[in-house]
Amino acid sequence: MHPLEAADLSTICSGRADWIGPGLATRLAHHPLASIDTEFPHHSGPLESTEPPTRPRENHPVFFGCYDWHSAVHSHWALVRQLRLLSDHPDREAIIESIDGRLTHENVEQERAYLEANPTFERPYGWGWLLLLAGELHLWEDPVADRWADALEPLEAWIRTEIRETWLPLERPLRIGTHYNSAFSLHRILEYARTTNRPALESAVRSTALACFEADEDYPFAYEPFGWDFHSPGLTEAHLLSNLLEPAAFTSWFDGFLPGSLPETVATPVRVDEETADGLALHFVGMNLARAWCLAGVTDTLEADHRLARPLTEATRAHARVGLEQAFTDDYAGAHWLSSFALYLLTSNENGIAVGPRAEESG
Repeated sequence: MHPLEAADLSTICSGRADWIGPGLATRLAHHPLASIDTEFPHHSGPLESTEPPTRPRENHPVFFGCYDWHSAVHSHWALVRQLRLLSDHPDREAIIESIDGRLTHENVEQERAYLEANPTFERPYGWGWLLLLAGELHLWEDPVADRWADALEPLEAWIRTEIRETWLPLERPLRIGTHYNSAFSLHRILEYARTTNRPALESAVRSTALACFEADEDYPFAYEPFGWDFHSPGLTEAHLLSNLLEPAAFTSWFDGFLPGSLPETVATPVRVDEETADGLALHFVGMNLARAWCLAGVTDTLEADHRLARPLTEATRAHARVGLEQAFTDDYAGAHWLSSFALYLLTSNENGIAVGPRAEESG
């Protein structure tokens, strides 16, 4: 039996980890644990010289696996989060041994030096995931976490500074469904700022997010998904605002953002035929998972009798069901990253993920 088959959709969509048993824990760890040590295949970007490209491991001795840097980062996040939330994780020793072999002071310094020499590399998507990884280590009270956090700190500090100085002063947001989506990265930085108690950073994120999105209205949901999206631009933006505005203010904003009924394009998950789909089509599996956690967050912020409460809840469950059915594919095009999205959905109401606005704007 698949480890999710015994759970009802209400439990699955609760965002809590206390029902996750050893079978599901092993499933959630299986692909990330294998992928973080898989150097090839790897996305290396454009070639600008006749010289052969440098091996990923030489530039990125920590995050060389998982096809690309950001997937390696959030796969580490997924494994660390599992160890923190699931104290009796059956793969604890294997995970620790694997990460211990890479996450060292020397290796992190090499990662930091590479980013310093290539200051737009993985900005902002990979940077947001790196901060989320650092936040998990901050929350986890364990000698292993202390050791890894200490090693990661120079890269964390460099990215945190660069975000404040070079990325948060956005002239305009990118409303797309792939890596450069501004709302998605702002949300990850917000989670990190709250987790690590950095009120100045949280305030900067708030200011940028509201300047970018607070005036938005009548969003064209009918156009989604765009291309090979793995996020819903509209729902990602709404989810971010649900964590920045008080419920009454958010409800007012959301009624202007989606003034009518829930469009069919948002209510219905995209089904992927794994027998015929190429790797890019598996982006829609991730989009279903991301839509589910965004829909859940928006629904939780609205009042229970809101006109869209029922259709949003139904859409959350539909996306969660379809997304999780395909999240554990063995096709490496999806296997190297989808377990992280599944874990984010399944634990979206646990510490480390932003839930609700703070009472006062931080100064």
